[in-house]
Amino acid sequence: MLKNKDEIINVLTNDGVIVYVTDTVWGLGCLPSSEKAVKKIYEIKKREAQKPLILMSNEVYNLLDYVKPIPKIGQKLIKKYFPGALTVVTYKNENTPSYITSGMETVGIRVPDNEVFRQICEIIPGHVLATTSANLSHQSSAKTYEQAFENMSDLADLVIEDYGCCAKGLESTVAGVMNDELRIFRQGAINIEI
Repeated sequence: MLKNKDEIINVLTNDGVIVYVTDTVWGLGCLPSSEKAVKKIYEIKKREAQKPLILMSNEVYNLLDYVKPIPKIGQKLIKKYFPGALTVVTYKNENTPSYITSGMETVGIRVPDNEVFRQICEIIPGHVLATTSANLSHQSSAKTYEQAFENMSDLADLVIEDYGCCAKGLESTVAGVMNDELRIFRQGAINIEI
């Protein structure tokens, strides 16, 4: 399905930024190890420096390298809702650079349920993207390839087709699981039931 694999890898390994479909809305992302690319994302979006990015992958075990042991309540959520429209916020470890988390001690992790996104993660170094939504800050998220292309084609290094694996158009639910307490930071596509 994914046609331009070499181009995707080339852009990302040269501090580039890509735009891609997820199961919720369109994303803008880069390799977590590239501080230059992360800065570029903030510049593209005109995003406030205190707003962190999140980490997304095709498999949860790729994300576990970036966080401290996840409390039981977080493990339950991951088992039940990954892959899917849930972002779990938990304590980061030393592998997560502070330029991704805006200096916070926590980071959001997510495994989208989208085949094109999964294939992108499978081919890239480390299999993880530092990411946010593909729109300017204070504008609504891109829900289609056309919207993402219009928002980002002049700004990002590459906009990847969705090959018919469309975004559903509703942002993920964001749940904090620090200290084994559950806090809903943003109600989105998933209504959490434990």
